[in-house]
Amino acid sequence: MLIKRLGSYLCDGSNLWLKGLVPFDSSGGGRGFRLKGVKAPPAFLSLLLFVALGSAVSAATRALPVGQLPNDVRLQPLKDLDGYFPFTPPTSKEAWAQRAAEVRRQILVAEGLWPMPTKTPLNAVIHGKVDRPDYTVEKVYFESAPGFFVTGNLYRPKGRTGKLPAVLVAHGHWRDARFFEQTDEALREEIATGQERFEEGGKSRFQSMCVQLARMGCVVWQWDMLGDSDSHQIPFELVHKFATQRPEMNTTANWGFYSPQAEANLQSVMGLQTLNAVRSLDFVLSLPDVDPRRVGITGASGGGTQAIMLMTIDPRIAFSFPAVMVSTAMQGGCTCENASLLRVDTGNVEFAGLFAPKPMGLTNANDWTKEMATKGFPELKQLYTFLGAPDNVMLHRGEHFPHNYNAVSRSAFYTWLNAQLHLGFASPVVERDYQRLTKAGLSGWDAQHPEPKSGDPDFERGLAKWLYDDAQRQVHASAASIDAFRQVAGAGVEVAIGRTLATAGQVEWQAMSRQERAGFTELTGLLRNTAKREELPIAWLQPTRWSGRAVVWLDDSGKAALFGADGAVRPEVKRLVDAGAIVVGADLLYQGEFLADGVPMKRTRVVENPREFAGYTFGYNRTLFAQRVDDVLNVVAFLRGYEGAPHASLQSVDVAGFGGSGPVVAAARAIARDAITRAAVDTGGFRFGQLTDFRDPRFLPGGAKYGDVPGLLALGAPGRLWIGGEALPALTKKVYESANALGALTASATADRAAVARWLLE
Repeated sequence: MLIKRLGSYLCDGSNLWLKGLVPFDSSGGGRGFRLKGVKAPPAFLSLLLFVALGSAVSAATRALPVGQLPNDVRLQPLKDLDGYFPFTPPTSKEAWAQRAAEVRRQILVAEGLWPMPTKTPLNAVIHGKVDRPDYTVEKVYFESAPGFFVTGNLYRPKGRTGKLPAVLVAHGHWRDARFFEQTDEALREEIATGQERFEEGGKSRFQSMCVQLARMGCVVWQWDMLGDSDSHQIPFELVHKFATQRPEMNTTANWGFYSPQAEANLQSVMGLQTLNAVRSLDFVLSLPDVDPRRVGITGASGGGTQAIMLMTIDPRIAFSFPAVMVSTAMQGGCTCENASLLRVDTGNVEFAGLFAPKPMGLTNANDWTKEMATKGFPELKQLYTFLGAPDNVMLHRGEHFPHNYNAVSRSAFYTWLNAQLHLGFASPVVERDYQRLTKAGLSGWDAQHPEPKSGDPDFERGLAKWLYDDAQRQVHASAASIDAFRQVAGAGVEVAIGRTLATAGQVEWQAMSRQERAGFTELTGLLRNTAKREELPIAWLQPTRWSGRAVVWLDDSGKAALFGADGAVRPEVKRLVDAGAIVVGADLLYQGEFLADGVPMKRTRVVENPREFAGYTFGYNRTLFAQRVDDVLNVVAFLRGYEGAPHASLQSVDVAGFGGSGPVVAAARAIARDAITRAAVDTGGFRFGQLTDFRDPRFLPGGAKYGDVPGLLALGAPGRLWIGGEALPALTKKVYESANALGALTASATADRAAVARWLLE
């Protein structure tokens, strides 16, 4: 009778721990509960609970009180582009070299440049030279990809011989920036406040910079951002103002940018702009009068973002001057400055640090960069000092001016460049006035050089298809060698997931309940990744006679996958336990005890930004799919004893995943490799490229790029693999063949769990 009354107290919904149970701290530092004046440890109460409720409790075994969610940092609000992005300088050159390589790869993967798209002929056209006394201006267009044009102007000094330094000038979000002319009213105010000097040249800040740099002896290339000035193949509204998903472009074939399919293949407008920057550098270096050792880049605002991206990924850039962009605050608000995966666990200050110890100058203003002198720049200075080049980084402070690349900031750049390149001009360097060119004098399109069709949706689809086909050719070509495939696809998948087994961190186990069964012990508890602040409810079946094997058994129900509707251990799981294997079930993120209402998540969370662009959320936060892979890695890391082995005689760790957990296990195996001895994956024929909603819980940026699910399966080679729900994929077979491991593959048209259990015991 007492036990029955106890059961009624413990099962009273959200008041589970409030009726009749009072927690207390014991004198030994442990935690217990008071029950009607009697002290009892949690394990004792758990035992009473199991006795009172019998096997039915096993099916709903909880690690936490009803109504209490795991203490997991991933349940907190999402991060967005207006968050805080500090940078911690390194304490070891070796650690920094490794971190820099990882972040650089993250940038390349996020922008769709891993592998780099095939560099096709530029087919550059240079025409319409304008001759000035000390410089010339020419009109240029070339193809960064077949039929995809980059447009701009080339400025060259006159009266110079030999190889000359070159500067790439990226403009920001000034509409029609290369043709930009300030209004008379705004220019008068800028002159009055000291921002500009001349009524003629001051009307066009970008021409002013290009002319002055040419007068200083530099070859200057200024090109258009997508949708701006002469670049209209992808229109301005799509590039910079995209807000709503387009059903006609959200298709599993012939898709457009911003669609889930584009995201699954890491195709973005930011990636296109960075590709254009890389090809711009190719173009500049193709010029016979350019010194390849003295090529740099500058840009302000969104142009600063482009400068940051190019200088971090392309070692050919020798000096850089990103203006009013590098900051621990806002990271760039435009769709052209964001991409999924790009700033997860990093930010623009660390990006800038990747350029060290090469010369870099910065400016700030009364905008999101206003605190740079105290937040961000000191850390960059510390990094440069640590690397032995303290004088190679500088910040020109301009908090008294609004967001700009005005004459004062430009003068700071010229003066810094003069010193870096030893150009021999008096310091500080100030601009001289000049005669502006009109739009007609700058635009590269005319009757002899007709402009390509603007805003053609078929062009957009065709460009996305070219990028897809090119990437797939490279990925599949690498499959001829397991090492090459890992270098291409494996490295990309690591970024898409965002964690490796080696970086999983310290994982600890806390048992919350224990029940002795016939031939095994059933435990429920929490697996905590203390470094990542993650907490995972798990169920653990420990056989009385352990064989040294462990099996992680997963499906969409979480740890309840171990039990049937009657609360008894499922026959296939019991077979594993009876054979001496530990079997572990886990509530992955937003499964089981992660669900306050018990209803499975149908659509993932997004940041408050109303624009339907995946990069605003997943450029700063891992996807749910990736986080569930993290959970599997946590379990494997614990079983493998990376931070303290639970069993010294562990011989193998196998992982089986069914339903939506199947592809999760495939990704975990791709990351963990031989730390997972055998993997059983029920794919159900799922492909990331088939998703039509970027809020689907299975969504993964880059999920389709590296061979989709077959690519994930292939990355497990040469380990033993069972595939259910489809025939053996060709890519998986090809990679296993290259690893001489075809015998390790088993494929089944169905996902028979009993068959999986038998396979695991072979």
